[in-house]
Parts: sequence; C-alpha cells; structure tokens
Amino acid sequence: MRIGLISDIHGNLPALEAVLERLERDEPDEIVCLGDVAVGPWPSQTVTRLRELGCATILGNWDAWMIDGLPPCRDSEVCTKLLEMGAFWADQLSADDVEYLRGFDANLQRDLGDGRRVLYFHGSPRSCNEPILAVTPTEELEHMLGGLDAPIMVAGHTHVQMVRRVPRGLIVNPGSVGLPFLEWPVAAARVCRWAEYGLLDYGDDGRLDVQLRRTPYDVDFFIRFALESGMPHAEWWTGSWEPV
Repeated sequence: MRIGLISDIHGNLPALEAVLERLERDEPDEIVCLGDVAVGPWPSQTVTRLRELGCATILGNWDAWMIDGLPPCRDSEVCTKLLEMGAFWADQLSADDVEYLRGFDANLQRDLGDGRRVLYFHGSPRSCNEPILAVTPTEELEHMLGGLDAPIMVAGHTHVQMVRRVPRGLIVNPGSVGLPFLEWPVAAARVCRWAEYGLLDYGDDGRLDVQLRRTPYDVDFFIRFALESGMPHAEWWTGSWEPV
C-alpha cells in the first residue's frame, strides 16, 4: 500500500502541480491531503484541482476560517495584514468551493488490514490549530492525542517536515506543498524554492518506508503572480520573503 501525502497547499497551484507530477511517477494507491487548501494566490483554482484529484482531505485551520469567517485579530500589524489577505482570497471562492471545504474530515482513520492503521489530522486530533512539533513534550502530546491510537499518525499545519517516534508509533508531517517553513514558529519568513510532500509505503512483508520529499517549482512565477493579483499587502508579503 503506497500513500502520497500532501498538506498546506495554501493556494499555490504551481507548487501543487509540481508535486502531483512527481507523485504520478510513484503511482500511489491513494493520496491524502492534510488541509489548508485555498488560502493563497490561486484559491478557487486550487480547490478545483483538488476536486479533480478526488483525494480524501482533512480540514485545516484556514479551511475552517474560509467556511465560518476569519477569527478576531490579535493586536498585531502582521496578523491584521494576514487576515486581510485571507479575506481577499476567501472572496474569490464560489459557493460550490465553500461547500466542498465543508465536506473535509476533521480526523480520518484508515484501516489498511493486518493491524496497519493510519490516523490523519491537521494540527492535532483535538484542534486543527494546534501544532505538534519535534520538541513537543511527550506528556503534552499525550493530551493532544486524547487517547487516539494508531501505529502511524500523519499531521500537517506546521509547514515543517518531521518524523517523530512516540510511544504509540510514528508521527509524520510531510511539510507544506505551497509554503514550506524552515522552522516553527517562524523567526524569519522565506520562500523556499521547493514544494514538500511525503510518501508512506507499506510492504506486504510488514516493511514500512516513510519518505519526506522536495521538488522544485517556479517560485519566481509564484511571486510575480502574487504581486499582479491585486491582493492587499502584496509588496509587503512578497518583499518580506527571502528565497533560499
């Protein structure tokens, strides 16, 4: 059983296409998306592409905000700008797009047979806005998991690739398709010149192969499109990113 993992697309259609092209060569049995789909320069187009793909998708925090309205802003200029940008992208979603987001699962468990199970969620099982990190204390992590148990647990949200051994098994984060981070929390914003994804490969002999992958895409086009899209704070948003 081979499973392609994508997460945190953030409306970055060129990055998504680059990842799907690579995954096509791997011929996965299924692809699962960990959420945060539409908030970015190509919101509706990304939703359309994901619908065409027909993969199971988990509800991310930005997906929930696109459905129910953006949260109150903290007393922060950066937060205000990000929410204004989010509102701009949300306005580009059709009623059908929003209804599609409503169909996302909060958590999803797949039984692969022979005791092999995978549990998918965005942040943690109890909150799509709660990060699981390599340094999250084990006791705190146990509270986050809330008694849920699976040999493999797959999360998104942090935009940072991770494989972590925990008492119950492994937690895997495939990173971000559309906006990879080098760390969480983000100390300095950067546009990485790659998109991230993952691959789980369960062999019939009990073997498990976990791969965290990167693939390049046209970042310059991504930035140029954002600048020309009419989104608020475009100069600030693109100017604050240092390509690496």
